[in-house]
Amino acid sequence: MGNMKRIYVKKKQGFDVEAQMLLRELSTLLNIKGLEGLAIINRYDVENIEEQVFQEAIETFFSEPATDHVFYDIKPEIEKAARFLPVEYLPGQYDQREDMASQSLKLLTLKGTPIVKTAKVYLFYGEISEEQFRKLKTHIINPLDARMASMELPVTLADNPPAPKKVDVVTGFISMTPEQTMEYLTENSLAMSLEDLLFVQAYFRDTEKRDPFITEVKVLDTYWSDHCRHTTFNTTIESVAFDQGTVSERIKETYEKYQGIRNVVYKEKKKDICLMDIATLGMKYLRQNGLLEDLDASEEINACSIKIQANVNGEKQDWLVMFKNETHNHPTEFEPFGGASTCLGGAIRDPLSGRSYVYQAMRITGSGDPLHKVEDTLPGKLPQFKITTTAAKGYSSYGNQIGISSGYLNEIYHPGFMAKRMELGAVISAAPAENVRREKPVKGDVVILVGGHTGRDGLGGATGSSKEHDEGSFTTAGAEVQKGNPLIERNIQRLFRDKKVSCLIKRCNDFGAGGVSVAIGELAEGLDIYLDYVPTKYEGLDGTELAISESQERMAVVVAGKDADTFIKAADMENLEAVVVADVTDTNRMRMFWRDQIIVDISRDFIETNGMGQKTSIHVTEPVGESYFKVKELKFNQVREVLSSLNVCSKKGLAEMFDSTAGASTVLFPLGGKYQLTPQEGMAAKLPVLDGDTDTCTVMSYGYDPYIGEWSPYHGAAYAVTESLAKIAALGCDWRKTRLSFQEYFEKLSRDPARWGKPFSALLGAFEAQTALGIPSIGGKDSMSGTFKDINVPPTLVSFAVCVTEGDRIRSSELKEAGNTLYLLKVKKDKDMIPDYEALAQIWDFVSSVQQKDGLVSASVVKGVGVIETIFRTAFGNRLGVHLEDSLTEEQLFMPDMGSLLIEVDSRFKGFPEKLEPIKIGYITTQPVVQYKDSIITLEEAQQAWEGTLEPIFPTRKKNAVANSVLTDKGYTMRRGRAVTKIAKPNVFIPIFPGTNGEYESKKAFETAGASVYDFVFRNLTGNDIQKSIDEMVKVIKKCQIIMIPGGASAGDEPDGAGKYIAAILKNPFIEEALNDLLYNRDGLILGICNGFQGLIKSGLLPYGKITRMNDGAPVLAKNTCGRYVSHMVQTKVLSVLSPWFIKSELGDTHTTVFSSSEGRFVASEKELLEMAKAGQIATGYVDCSGNVTEDVRFNPSGSVGGVEGITSPDGRILGKMTHSERKGKYVGINVPGNKDQLIFESGVAYFK
Repeated sequence: MGNMKRIYVKKKQGFDVEAQMLLRELSTLLNIKGLEGLAIINRYDVENIEEQVFQEAIETFFSEPATDHVFYDIKPEIEKAARFLPVEYLPGQYDQREDMASQSLKLLTLKGTPIVKTAKVYLFYGEISEEQFRKLKTHIINPLDARMASMELPVTLADNPPAPKKVDVVTGFISMTPEQTMEYLTENSLAMSLEDLLFVQAYFRDTEKRDPFITEVKVLDTYWSDHCRHTTFNTTIESVAFDQGTVSERIKETYEKYQGIRNVVYKEKKKDICLMDIATLGMKYLRQNGLLEDLDASEEINACSIKIQANVNGEKQDWLVMFKNETHNHPTEFEPFGGASTCLGGAIRDPLSGRSYVYQAMRITGSGDPLHKVEDTLPGKLPQFKITTTAAKGYSSYGNQIGISSGYLNEIYHPGFMAKRMELGAVISAAPAENVRREKPVKGDVVILVGGHTGRDGLGGATGSSKEHDEGSFTTAGAEVQKGNPLIERNIQRLFRDKKVSCLIKRCNDFGAGGVSVAIGELAEGLDIYLDYVPTKYEGLDGTELAISESQERMAVVVAGKDADTFIKAADMENLEAVVVADVTDTNRMRMFWRDQIIVDISRDFIETNGMGQKTSIHVTEPVGESYFKVKELKFNQVREVLSSLNVCSKKGLAEMFDSTAGASTVLFPLGGKYQLTPQEGMAAKLPVLDGDTDTCTVMSYGYDPYIGEWSPYHGAAYAVTESLAKIAALGCDWRKTRLSFQEYFEKLSRDPARWGKPFSALLGAFEAQTALGIPSIGGKDSMSGTFKDINVPPTLVSFAVCVTEGDRIRSSELKEAGNTLYLLKVKKDKDMIPDYEALAQIWDFVSSVQQKDGLVSASVVKGVGVIETIFRTAFGNRLGVHLEDSLTEEQLFMPDMGSLLIEVDSRFKGFPEKLEPIKIGYITTQPVVQYKDSIITLEEAQQAWEGTLEPIFPTRKKNAVANSVLTDKGYTMRRGRAVTKIAKPNVFIPIFPGTNGEYESKKAFETAGASVYDFVFRNLTGNDIQKSIDEMVKVIKKCQIIMIPGGASAGDEPDGAGKYIAAILKNPFIEEALNDLLYNRDGLILGICNGFQGLIKSGLLPYGKITRMNDGAPVLAKNTCGRYVSHMVQTKVLSVLSPWFIKSELGDTHTTVFSSSEGRFVASEKELLEMAKAGQIATGYVDCSGNVTEDVRFNPSGSVGGVEGITSPDGRILGKMTHSERKGKYVGINVPGNKDQLIFESGVAYFK
């Protein structure tokens, strides 16, 4: 077998969390009777390393002695099982485990390119029939990205694909008959219409006078796709017909208003009526009337962009705030993990390409019922629970690795999303205005591709997402699925945040839909593109594939030719590849060169026609069925049914999967109150200021209810705008300074006028709301293929609202204090059930102007099931009760008052203006019950109903059977003392490894504490880069007093374990020597937080104080007992003051800190635990609400043994802790009470003074 090597790794009992979670899923959701047990074995095939290195890699990367069994022969394991299933990714699909394992091995070899291929072998125990095994295989293997793996050891892992053939000319294309052209369109699965293809034919026949290359046809098909060029939205509307009826008449009146405003805006200019014009006319009109002076207008459109004045370090600075919403409905439907992860990745890259730093994300998704029985899954579809759970893992995995705060999460359920899921993300970013240079490219400029490599993933994604789907789509969509690498995108974030680099960039595009053909093709009018220079993931790609591949994490930047080398060197310092791939020309043509062929040579004028203009007619139909606004006859004692309904119930198990606090700028945690249960009305974060601090914050909310839009798309859009702005007012912001962005999602319209009437009506509803309220939508995204056979997505217009405000204005939703009074400010509606916008503006003006200091201490928006749901939702956070007014009727409690506001006022409140007509709801009590007349519902029983519905899908952390810790609160009182050598400003070294994402907030924390910080990117693109990085680390360690290893996901927490990459670097003999010198000759300190803690544990520096070969009894940090990532605020207590890191703390001090990890469970034997406690090495522990150290997973999210949160080395110099002490600051986490500053950083600095 030559150099081939293979091992199998299986988790030991107690550490096999992944297998146990899958067993639970299969047993409950698939109802596999007879399945008694399950094991997962990771298989690693390795080539191109020596045996000695391989053995070292087994202990360093592929396994851990304390948690894993390693074996070379799997047959004995298979013989114990009833069934086994080996699974691997399809060739060409990105596998982060393979990639990171290969990169990790380079640390040991420093030469060559080790090849790693991975697989998982599932072992099933019990009595399992053939039919049950078929169900298991169907559940585990998604044929779009995975397959059954062979159990044979391959001869080689190297791919040796045949050399790609020359790109063919479509011979005879210009002489095809219309019938032949239609046949060609069908055979080649083109997304364009026949009219478009005939237009292409005429162009090549009459202008170019030649047959096209197949690449040219594919490029135009991509460029003109609905995804890239919004062809549906730009279709000319020739006629509009309206049904008779009150709603249709209202829509007709709005259409006439739209036509009148068109005449004002365009004057004599002729412009076709289309959906795009309806979507944008409100903005144009308001801008013409001076209501949009903050718009950052530019030819380069990367995202919505507004100009603001930010308060930074007490001074006003010019900043740009950008925001963008993005859907990945099509890929997520078929491959949920990759589709959802690249939804976020794509959303990030749009404003990132605008040279702004993306720091917060919102995720709003639409799904069918995830509790739907698997056996009732539609043919050609994945089960809904499989889509929704896997998509959540994909989106959260990407966000958690890249280090972006997921500030708000919600999933909305509607049967229409069985047609196609809605995977919708929105992000917000900002940058100093001086960092953004925008110039038109000129001849002599060059285009640089920076970031990831190109493969076959995503081929046809733009065109595929523009098509209608049926059962056969699942078998043909595999190539359209993209896979993301968040670590590369993190590096691009860092690169573009550097002002010296960003100011080199004249124009930038991200590689989203269309790949090279669109990302580079849009940058300049004349371009020569050299496809041979495009870096590839593997050999064998032909010119067409290189032109349209949508591989992720790539950027195309235009710089002056003289600046190319400077940019490429800067990229290299951030561990990024960058290469010149195109020249800007003055030819007004796009040409692509590949292997001595010019395979694309098309005039810019023809490309920009966007194909043949389409035309359509509109028919607006009157809503049928029961009105959404009909009051439901419900009784107070039925509130549990309301709270347990899918669109009302708790999403806590979902929300906690996402890191909500990365960057230390999150103002509102997603769930508020002491018990972290009340969902907020939106997300808020401070601007990402690099140096110093700011009071300026961004706030984002959304509005959407599919059931309103299903009844009437016009009303659905009107209330989407209303809800999003009501939330902005509730959050304490000046709603009049808000800017909107819309997401439209509709069925495939085809040529049916009634179908076209749905987005037409929705956009008019939004247009009416914009013009009536004076708030413009300045951007958006449309997706127009939500059809599966005879099922359609509900007519959808989601309104995202963004506002900039100061931190002291932001208001949270949870009820604050007993004795306060609740009022309802009710939305007034006209005869057509449309909000009275003038009255709404008065309510919002009042709620925005009265701040918390004036007694308006909380505000929440009423949703479609009435104010009673809002009362319970806001009560859960602090477990405060409410005594309702006897005068209220049950009709008032359950009325669908979308957009009304429930407000809480205290004794400082001065009262309401007469015109508002508030309704007194009741007062807040300490008793945790809601009382209405003689009926009482306890919060406990209400919470059980509220949390129980989605527990099988997104399990929460329920109380353990055993919660008491073996540790006592007595603690360790002896202190180490101070450093012998005094240093006024200690030097701190922060290494930035592949996957680190906590360096900015860690650096700021130390600088604020009075230290001087040097950070350094560890580069690993080549063996030479690794050696230089090791040499540089040694030099820096010799000059510093403190090393801080921040959080993140080093090497993506792969292979199968967090911190392994960090540990391998720390174990390097040169670095080990430098560390020993720092600790034992120069009195230095080391701090590791979260991922840094994991690296310290795996290196042996903790708990032993020196690099140590680990044994099977060593303490470890293992996967959380709940089997998933958890982001949650916890209470921790100082249990020892031995360490210098606690100089400014007292024994017993309790702090509220952020736990955010999937692998934070400290595990040690009771003997070792007690010995560490006796020596003062147990630094901090998780405590419950009474301050007791606990193993209860409600307070100890990882399930750490003994309740251990942080430990030290024997002498206290090294501290490792799971919670993020660096995520602190003014206004951070205002809706969760507690002291959030542990003074860790100040203590480390004080040690040297």
